[in-house]
Amino acid sequence: MLDKQKFHQLNMASSNFFLPTALIALVATQAMAFDPSPLQDFCVADRNSPVHVNGFPCKDAKDVNVDDFFLEANLDKPMDTTKSKAGSNVTLINVMKLAGLNTLGISMARIDYAPKGQNPPHTHPRATEILTVFEGTLYVGFVTSNQANRENKLFTKTLNKGDVFVFPQGLIHFQFNPSYDKPAVAIAALSSQNPGAITIANAVFGSNPPISDDVLAKAFQVDKKAVDWLQAQFWENNHN
Repeated sequence: MLDKQKFHQLNMASSNFFLPTALIALVATQAMAFDPSPLQDFCVADRNSPVHVNGFPCKDAKDVNVDDFFLEANLDKPMDTTKSKAGSNVTLINVMKLAGLNTLGISMARIDYAPKGQNPPHTHPRATEILTVFEGTLYVGFVTSNQANRENKLFTKTLNKGDVFVFPQGLIHFQFNPSYDKPAVAIAALSSQNPGAITIANAVFGSNPPISDDVLAKAFQVDKKAVDWLQAQFWENNHN
């Protein structure tokens, strides 16, 4: 039978081993929360592979060609904003369109805004966004998560041509063109090959199947008739 001193030593050794192991596991878990880092020069997405992984498996390197890194995206041309109730058109270039982006942790978008158009409040669950205005003026902002003082703080700024603004990962943000007669254009870069987008109104009132109107009436502190009316609207996606 172990005496008390040896038992204490074994306990200390076990604790000394467990703590760094737990820290390593925690760091590894945090690292895997973002896009996987490349372990070779590139990992062109094989979108036809039957293998399911976080992202896409790599195409065989011998089958990779220059067109895997190229897309004739026509981002120099104005996009149609007339079909969107929001008055905007988001042209996203992600790994689904450009296979060479796989594992590189980046994507981009051109956003066109009609006069008084907006990219409505939304989040990117997997990416920070940096946006620059190419034409016109934009009123932009984001809202923080719940703070210690129970506030959700709003940060806003009016941007002109050439200005840059950052939207932190996962936070609700928006862009609005305040002009009555001039369109606006912006280019955004995002820190994920597939950043995702959750448009708040669409997700809450246009989900399939719909969220219970009892839940939403209580959450928004409105009558159920108001919720039913909102859920009956056509909630469209301004992304293409």
